[in-house]
Amino acid sequence: MSAAAVPTPVREIDPAEALARQRADALLIDVRDDNERDAGTPDGAVGLARADIAARIGEIAADPAREILTLCATGRRSLLAAATLRELGYANVASVRGGFSRWLAEGLPVAHGALGADAAERYARHLVLPEVGVAGQQKLIDARVALIGAGGLGSPAGLYLAAAGVGSLTLIDDDRVERSNLQRQVLHADARVGMPKTESARVALVALNPSVHVELRSERIRAANVEMLLRGHDVVIDGADNFPTRYLLDAACRRLKIPLVYGAVHRFTGQVSVFDARRGDSPCYRCLFPEPPSAAEAPNCSEAGVLGVLPGVIGLLQATEAIKLVLGVGEPLVGRLLCYDALAARFRELRLPRDPACPGCGADATFDGYEDLARLCAS
Repeated sequence: MSAAAVPTPVREIDPAEALARQRADALLIDVRDDNERDAGTPDGAVGLARADIAARIGEIAADPAREILTLCATGRRSLLAAATLRELGYANVASVRGGFSRWLAEGLPVAHGALGADAAERYARHLVLPEVGVAGQQKLIDARVALIGAGGLGSPAGLYLAAAGVGSLTLIDDDRVERSNLQRQVLHADARVGMPKTESARVALVALNPSVHVELRSERIRAANVEMLLRGHDVVIDGADNFPTRYLLDAACRRLKIPLVYGAVHRFTGQVSVFDARRGDSPCYRCLFPEPPSAAEAPNCSEAGVLGVLPGVIGLLQATEAIKLVLGVGEPLVGRLLCYDALAARFRELRLPRDPACPGCGADATFDGYEDLARLCAS
């Protein structure tokens, strides 16, 4: 008895050779799903998802003798697609080695999708995530995020939000860059000491991603301006370093129904949570701190000190929560307080349920105006 014939492996070719063969009348088929091709596809390629090949290949390749080249994201699915084509009677078939990722890396011609050439390349690692993709990246591009403070927390949050493609960032800070800031406020540089922090931050963010619109508000959050400064944003990131500002932010975000991503650092520890007034089960900042502590109980960084890298950890967690909120994916830190101890290298999560007696969001809570909040903190 003769042994069964072993199938011949699918032939693989490099992208440059595929382009040459395409120009010599080979049919190049991009077998990625439709949403993947929205970010761009090889110029002249025909889009046909791998799952649809058996049903639709006859529509685009009636001649089984024509050479067909298959391409996917990295070259794996295209091998399976080529094998399917051979089973269907197409003998002259090859898969493009390295897929569209390598095609892009070699600078070969591309027809760009809805996001455009720069975005398709810049956000390529987002676009291959099913939880993001083209639709999610467009949500990020359309989003408006307010950063309260361009300091220790605002620096890492701002850098990663700009890198992620958040389309509009509003920086709210009335301070100037000091040399003592540089140990932890990585948006700034020695050459920009004395410059307004908002302007210094804009320089760094636009250098990282020129497509991001950075709006500057070089003023302090006050009772008279808090709603005006926050209105129209999709998410607010709290990078403030004082309780009066946090109380004002909390009240305004509740009234405007804007999610507030809270973060704080002290010496070697930090904490993060999300207060989302759009959700009936969400606590607010005053569920955590019903009354402002005294200055002695809560000294600021200049008085108590802070490990320079700690705001980086907490600010990155805040940026992560903001991106999740914009995309509508994952489980935000609503009703949970995430605490980090840098010395122990340990995270701890505490439940933070909504307080029925909370003076901010409880059933009997009353709002007597932002000026009253300011007076409460001053007292």
